[in-house]
Amino acid sequence: MAVSDSAAAEHTSIAVIGAGIAGIGLAVSLRAAGFEDFLILERAEDLGGTWQANTYPGCACDVPSQLYSYSFAPNPEWSRTYGRQPEILGYLRGVAENHDAVRHMRFGAEVRRAEWEESERRWIIRTDSGVLTADVLISAVGPFSEAKIPNMAGRDSFRGNQFHSLHWDHEHDLTGERIAVIGTGASAVQFIPEIAPKAGRLTVFQRSAPWIVSRLDRPTLGLERALLRRIPALSTALRGAYYTGIESFGLVGFVDRRFRHPFQALSALQLRRQVGDRALRRTLTPDYMIGCKRAIFSDAYYPALTRDNVEVVTSSIAEIRPGSIVTTDGAEYPVDTIVWGTGFGAIPELYDRIVGVGGLSVADHYRRRPSSYLGAAIAGFPNMFLTLGPFGAAGNQSAIFMIESQIAYIVDALKTLRDNGIDRVEVRPGVQRQFLDEMRERSRRTVWLGGGCDSYYTNDKGENAGLYPNWSFEYRRRVATFDAQSYLMSRSPKPAAEMSSIR
Repeated sequence: MAVSDSAAAEHTSIAVIGAGIAGIGLAVSLRAAGFEDFLILERAEDLGGTWQANTYPGCACDVPSQLYSYSFAPNPEWSRTYGRQPEILGYLRGVAENHDAVRHMRFGAEVRRAEWEESERRWIIRTDSGVLTADVLISAVGPFSEAKIPNMAGRDSFRGNQFHSLHWDHEHDLTGERIAVIGTGASAVQFIPEIAPKAGRLTVFQRSAPWIVSRLDRPTLGLERALLRRIPALSTALRGAYYTGIESFGLVGFVDRRFRHPFQALSALQLRRQVGDRALRRTLTPDYMIGCKRAIFSDAYYPALTRDNVEVVTSSIAEIRPGSIVTTDGAEYPVDTIVWGTGFGAIPELYDRIVGVGGLSVADHYRRRPSSYLGAAIAGFPNMFLTLGPFGAAGNQSAIFMIESQIAYIVDALKTLRDNGIDRVEVRPGVQRQFLDEMRERSRRTVWLGGGCDSYYTNDKGENAGLYPNWSFEYRRRVATFDAQSYLMSRSPKPAAEMSSIR
């Protein structure tokens, strides 16, 4: 878009992409810091991000609710140890409404392209609801935003119904059908126990067995909720206990792979306790180290696979036919409906649409090498920040903990710009390279790279795809305040009357 074309466009000081957990948290923190001129662009017609989009049966969080919630908005009313999708969405909606964040949200405004305009020191953003410009752009889009469906031979020829877990077809009745579930990731582990009792026949196509650890989920007692309401310190203590337990997975991830043995023993005990058939146990025993890919918490998955109407197939799929699936060993499985539990794209589509200096997109940089500084900024993208960027996500902690850490860093950066009249900020390339070299070196001995599996933890080059290879509390210390010396910052040469300001 030419400068003249953008001159009449709507302008906002700060544009945030995504009204999920990060977008809502940003809105609350921005308002608390005195920022009012900001807009949150959301492609859906409601807030909630992944918790608005994922509605498959059994959809729930795999982090205890007392930890998977904002630190500034503890909720003593969780009905279960692990919140389920409707309750989590209700919680997020309540936080957004109570902090007056909804008025900053624009729904049905999917970002089609965002391009840095150097001459004007601003971003030009094309959305489904129009064009606008912004002094600062913040991506608050999560990593699980686009469904991934493998391009298997014959997929388009299938005459039955097929859908991905992200786009669950609630109008389709699965009762009595021959159902094929392709994939055994976290979503599949949750919905398989829900649909197995309805199916006439359920065939689960397993590429690799997941590590399953007991979930210990249960309804909370009225007494528990009353105590949490009356004694806030109890909620803090419970949150800390859950944090410590989940953080301990870092022992396996990046400290020493030998720490895997007690965790694997717990999973093996779960398998032996819930699956009596030895042949099925062998099928469900992973052949890689725990932590190499995401371990999953469930008490219902193994029992579902022991049902008489459920079969686990480990042979690779050769082709999909109009009414069946054929595997490489020549077996054919009649199918009425295919449910794809194959996860999400490694790079959000949005990354292809954000274009920085030199005409390169975020995705262009990512494909060369997963790149960012602290998961919150990227060299070549002035006046842009992001949450859960490369090396800003943790494999051993709640995403909300990492997001809140990044929000504090971003808001502190914006206050620095505002208070000093700065209208251009970009992380120094050398600082980013040093950070990436540190991440690469620390990743060499992680279980993610040497645990004997392929997962979204690594890219197609076998590199760490973006997990922070250290403790989450160490990360929070690093981003506690904005390190201005790591950035190139400048004021516009234009007269003050012509300058746009972050406000």
